[in-house]
Amino acid sequence: MPTICPTLKTEKFQEKTWQTLAKNIAAGEVVTYKRLAEMVNSPGAARAVGSAMAANPFQIIVPCHRVLPSSGKLGNYAHGKKNKVKAWLLAHEGIHIS
Repeated sequence: MPTICPTLKTEKFQEKTWQTLAKNIAAGEVVTYKRLAEMVNSPGAARAVGSAMAANPFQIIVPCHRVLPSSGKLGNYAHGKKNKVKAWLLAHEGIHIS
């Protein structure tokens, strides 16, 4: 898979995480930070996945709103500043989170 944006300075882990999310989690599906870490062969890196989601500059292409905490709750989208946006995006895809 090609580099997502060759002019953007990113870490390889971030790119791998973004590519895995974009390729494997379709509209109407969600994944946990832990499961996404496992999918990128870094099972103990759930927090690093969260950091990659927070640094995501491609939110339309790489749907970080589909990544949830293991609790199944909304979490803190954009450090909690855009939780209403995350809830709306998920509801738009037919996913309702309590």
